[in-house]
Amino acid sequence: MLSVHFYFYFGGVFPISAAKEKEMQINEEIRFPQVRVIGPEGETLGIMKSSAALEMAYERNLDLVLMAAQSTPPVCKIMDYGKFRFEKDKREKEAKKKQTVVELKEIQLSCRIDVHDFETKANHAKKFLTQGNKVRVVLRFKGREMSHQEIGKEVLEKFEAACAEFGTVEKRPVLDGRFMSMVVVPIKK
Repeated sequence: MLSVHFYFYFGGVFPISAAKEKEMQINEEIRFPQVRVIGPEGETLGIMKSSAALEMAYERNLDLVLMAAQSTPPVCKIMDYGKFRFEKDKREKEAKKKQTVVELKEIQLSCRIDVHDFETKANHAKKFLTQGNKVRVVLRFKGREMSHQEIGKEVLEKFEAACAEFGTVEKRPVLDGRFMSMVVVPIKK
């Protein structure tokens, strides 16, 4: 069961989930006898008892936040924890916005595909590649077509040539059971 605690600061209530609680220890949660304290402007205040550091933080209406528990002695910083969390979440959202998600789209062909159908599938692949997605082209062999795999290879090579200006082949055609597949990736600009 996930427990949610609330952290009160001078602007309202800030919920902290159990997962984020373990991420950083603040104020009374810090159980070390001595800590190295860094001030709000980044200046080193020295090594002191954690109770004295906590008092110093409370005098300034700020929080004592454990930054590096593994160092000797552990490093704590006096800061506004609510503002710190807000800035950190804001940076994570910005990083997530800039992140590009590449999907793998799949297009299925057959050995006896008609010209118009082939052009339609190639146009779909071009659209996917311009959107920045990878395209997996799968050619399925039916019945006796398995004995003529060279026809399937020709169809895939023709498809590669049709998409050449939008993408390059990352994975050459490979036979897997009754399927022959290749992966086309978009050209980097």
